[in-house]
Amino acid sequence: MTFSIVARSADGAVLGVAVASKFLGVGAAVPAALADVGAVATQSYANLAYRPQGLALLGTGATAASTVRALIAGDAGPVAHRQVGVVGATGPGATFTGDECHPWAGGAAGDGYAIQGNMLAGPRVVADMEAAWLAGADQPRLPYRLLGALRAGDLAGGDRRGRQSAALLVVAKGMGYGGTSDVLADLRVDDHPDPVTELVRLLDLHTLYFERPDPATLIPLTGEIAGEVRARLAAAGHTGPDLDEALASWAGVENLEERIVAGAIDPLVLDQLRAAEGVS
Repeated sequence: MTFSIVARSADGAVLGVAVASKFLGVGAAVPAALADVGAVATQSYANLAYRPQGLALLGTGATAASTVRALIAGDAGPVAHRQVGVVGATGPGATFTGDECHPWAGGAAGDGYAIQGNMLAGPRVVADMEAAWLAGADQPRLPYRLLGALRAGDLAGGDRRGRQSAALLVVAKGMGYGGTSDVLADLRVDDHPDPVTELVRLLDLHTLYFERPDPATLIPLTGEIAGEVRARLAAAGHTGPDLDEALASWAGVENLEERIVAGAIDPLVLDQLRAAEGVS
């Protein structure tokens, strides 16, 4: 009763899952991913053991297709009601839909992705997701490309029972908060009338707060910019002889610490500083 996509970036460095359903907290059940290994989506009377088992198999070098076959072969439960999608760090993705999944049910897979859904409005949901995924090849950010495909499925009718939850899980080695985690994004909308749209909003916020700045866009903290930044920080109560320290202090309060670079300011941080309440 869910539609999802598991996929990886063009360079294979980023892996992830995007999913939506008329089901409470779908992000707690369907997705799993491990940096440099792969991603799994288990759904339709989901066997949550597929998540660690699938990642373990991929970690041994098994292909996505052989991983799916092994998961099904080792399942003593109602395999005919199961659905699973798997993608590895290399090679084509793989998807399986049991014969007794609620219609419409099916999937599609190709190099670096697998898409699957059951109890859907129709085959167009998967077809439009696949078309959106393939059309998004020029989108360098995997989280946005995944949500582009998920939104396409949602607009095509998605889960025929309606909307309730959506989730995004993306991993990349060392790209989590502070460089101490591989979880690039783990966002969940557990109960909402328009969960995919809300998930896109959350991703935009996540990008602002936690994405690292593009070095090419950094503005040196010199001259007029330095004067403006110092004055705005002072108005916000962050003063001191070291401008970098004052800016870092303010950024920490505003949850923008991932965007701080010594001797420069991210344009997005400057925008937030200019818009800050109580800063003239």
